[in-house]
Amino acid sequence: MSASGGTKAIVAALAANLAIAVAKFVAFIFSGSSSMLAESVHSLADSGNQGLLLLGGKKAQREATPQHPFGYGRERYIYAFLVSIVLFSVGGMFAIYEGYEKIKNPHELEHWYWPVGVLVFAIIAEGFSFRTAIKESNQTRGGLSWAQFVRRAKAPELPVVLLEDLGALVGLILALGGVGLALATGDGVWDGIGTLCIGVLLILIAIILAAETKSLLLGEAAGTEEVAKIEKAVVDGDTVTKVIHMRTLHLGPEELLVAAKIAVQHDDTAAEVASAINAAEERIRAAVPIARVIYLEPDIYSESAAAAGENPAKSPGGH
Repeated sequence: MSASGGTKAIVAALAANLAIAVAKFVAFIFSGSSSMLAESVHSLADSGNQGLLLLGGKKAQREATPQHPFGYGRERYIYAFLVSIVLFSVGGMFAIYEGYEKIKNPHELEHWYWPVGVLVFAIIAEGFSFRTAIKESNQTRGGLSWAQFVRRAKAPELPVVLLEDLGALVGLILALGGVGLALATGDGVWDGIGTLCIGVLLILIAIILAAETKSLLLGEAAGTEEVAKIEKAVVDGDTVTKVIHMRTLHLGPEELLVAAKIAVQHDDTAAEVASAINAAEERIRAAVPIARVIYLEPDIYSESAAAAGENPAKSPGGH
């Protein structure tokens, strides 16, 4: 996995979540807090998330084969999708179940200092993990807002870790609020309500991540900036005079397929056209280094034919 995959952020989140999961479970044993049990499962699920992301990054590095000629770059999308669907949903449903049971059968918290102490420790640890994810994301985010970054990022790991850490921090605050109200009022129902809120939060995050990774799995085109760079690089004003239409597709976060029909001079020889295509491919790779698979089809551009025919840019995925 490249640096843009946020390996540092994933490892930081994994270390934090493993330590926090153990601490929360110990606090649950001593206090009987359902919020702490839900939070321990949440942290354990998050640890599994990071393990899956690291595994997906490793598998994505395999070389292309005759059966998979475009390589395995999309493995990273598949594992990110598994994270959103399986682990977040399981954690969310478990928390909702525990919250319902606690509201139905409330009991007073024991040894309150255990959950409070662990939650404060967990908030500090998750804060450091979240800070690392933010620093890693800022290296590739550019001028995008955070919402735009999550929606447009082609590498799924950083958005997943960002939302995980944000959800963990909000969940910890909800758990602390539930435990605090249960202690203040002597009513364990508040602990169950906090647990329910944690479950709803996890499921909402799962839905957001599932929608974003589904789009990546279906196949997303290059961003508008990359498309503009490619179109500019293709045309040399001599042999290649115009891009008639073009398609782009991310084969993985750092691998882009480019297929275009380009206009050449009607009196160029085959050797001149072949040389122009090779030169155009070199310019594309220089302008957009992740454009590794390029197919250029030469054609004679006709304004009348273009005006009479269907606009290829209107077809799915067109640019």
